[in-house]
Amino acid sequence: MIIGAGAIGCLVGGRLALAGQQVTLIGRPPVVEAIQAHGLTLSSGVQTHTAVTVEAVPSLAAALAGGASFDLAILTVKAYDTATVMAELAPWRPHLPPLLTLQNGVGNEERLAGILGAGRVIAGAITTPVTVTAPGVIEVTRRGRIALAAVDPRANAFPLLSLAALFAAAGLPTRVYEDFRALKWTKLLMNQLANATCAILGWLPAQVMADPRLADLEIAAWRETLAVMAAQRIRPVTLGGYPFPWLAPLIRTLPPAVIRLALGRLVGGARGGKAPSLYLDLAAGKGRTEVAYLNGAVAAASAEIGTPVNRVLTETLQALSAGQTPWAQWRDQPARLLQRVQEARR
Repeated sequence: MIIGAGAIGCLVGGRLALAGQQVTLIGRPPVVEAIQAHGLTLSSGVQTHTAVTVEAVPSLAAALAGGASFDLAILTVKAYDTATVMAELAPWRPHLPPLLTLQNGVGNEERLAGILGAGRVIAGAITTPVTVTAPGVIEVTRRGRIALAAVDPRANAFPLLSLAALFAAAGLPTRVYEDFRALKWTKLLMNQLANATCAILGWLPAQVMADPRLADLEIAAWRETLAVMAAQRIRPVTLGGYPFPWLAPLIRTLPPAVIRLALGRLVGGARGGKAPSLYLDLAAGKGRTEVAYLNGAVAAASAEIGTPVNRVLTETLQALSAGQTPWAQWRDQPARLLQRVQEARR
């Protein structure tokens, strides 16, 4: 059972269905209706496959109707929807299987464990870039990986090596990690880079990283995050092909000009011309973004460690998404953003 038929939910569900697994997707009516009518289509630009065996339903109650049971639930909704999902899950707790969350941000696992128990929650991350081109149709632009970690290894209710093998057989290479906090905070580092700044300014990542002042702002935000991780004794891990264990010390110590060059190449090669997730949510007028679970999580993690960059990015973007501040006042205004950070640092 996959809760959230967005890009990631459709990718994972489609891959598993094509590999012969029984999959039920829970999503919004337009997606559900499209999948019911035409199946779930996955395109890689070279090959296109349609999973016609995927069942699509509009709610958790519909998925569990008639006493249906599942071996695993996978949660792929936005982090800001976790509370809503938790409320829906609570009455069904005795009937729920172990749950894997493939959400961005930190804090989702702990909240879900409060309902299901830590041994029944699995932390996960996925580094595959996916785009929804139409309801029930997704495009995979680059092959990525899934990462898994038990929230409570001593009481884990689903063998992770078996789950990793299941995903691998579906064309989703998977690695198991020991520390779920290290996994999720490292994924936060990846999601954080050139994301909130792009949303606030209405710029693409390549534009942000081409401006030395803004590139240094991204470096400062990363350094704040690494300081928070160090204070909590969370060590970054290698994820998505990026060796953060040896990158982290360099980010902390090398001159910004050197780091700027490396990050510019990293962002430019990976997603420099694509609007990041926070930008897309703001532009769609959803009224909220995941910034509270990314930059906001850094700002909230420690009162002793100063996090002015992440705090300003969080507060500014939250005001924009809530409609408290017109986006026009911040679009194409890097000097204003830099001034706001400078004031916060005083």
